Amino acid sequence: MKVGVFDSGLGGLTVVHALIDILKGADIFYVADTKYAPYGEKTQEEILKRCITITNFLIKEHEISALIIACNTATSAAIKMLRKKYIKLIIIGTEPGIKPAIEATRTNHIGVLATPATLKGDKYQLLINELFQGRQVLLTEQACPGLVEQIEKGEISSSVTKKMLKIWLEPMKKNRVDTIVLGCTHYPLISDVIKEIMGYNITLIQTGSAIAQRLMSLSLEHNHLNKGLLDIFVYSTGNINDNMINKIFEKTEYYEKITIRKYDI
Repeated sequence: MKVGVFDSGLGGLTVVHALIDILKGADIFYVADTKYAPYGEKTQEEILKRCITITNFLIKEHEISALIIACNTATSAAIKMLRKKYIKLIIIGTEPGIKPAIEATRTNHIGVLATPATLKGDKYQLLINELFQGRQVLLTEQACPGLVEQIEKGEISSSVTKKMLKIWLEPMKKNRVDTIVLGCTHYPLISDVIKEIMGYNITLIQTGSAIAQRLMSLSLEHNHLNKGLLDIFVYSTGNINDNMINKIFEKTEYYEKITIRKYDI
């Protein structure tokens, strides 16, 4: 099986990491569209154009049979059009894990950390309205401008990143939030820092595992033999932090190799 995955940067590799845990005998082609990052600062039309360009590249060059849009912003902007355009392709998008957060919370106090674009997006607003209807839930939302850029630079636990997070997490601490939705695929990379700043036991909800399970289910329906090791190919359209790639996969064993290439898509 050949699987394409893309994001504006390194965040979508957290989804690839989740795939490695359960998917076997496949080639994964990841595109970090760093030349056009962050997507949150682009128009809907610009994001859609990039999504189509990257999808065409993955189909033409690698004959993928499945595509994962490992970005909330890109999913909101493009998934409907991509599904209409590429009817035979398995296409899985990303959205904040609001439903599992509702199931996990013990106090009905939930927090959401996300990019400004995700919180303003129609898809997120519809999800909130649908899932919170009739529920007594205290929701603390926090946009995190600049956090993706910090993570892309490898500033995982720097004083600047911690200062940003302390300010953003203070209202959640005040509201005794016990479950936080990580509404961006980059944010699982700073899970330990978030837990440290919160200072008490919290549950962090990320979507990588759910996406991996969904792909697994659909791939078996298409007669994928889930045996053997994985090969992972990482493409970047601009500069990329190789040290962060190594950090993401440093404790993972179930793949043959990772190939990193810079490619003008």
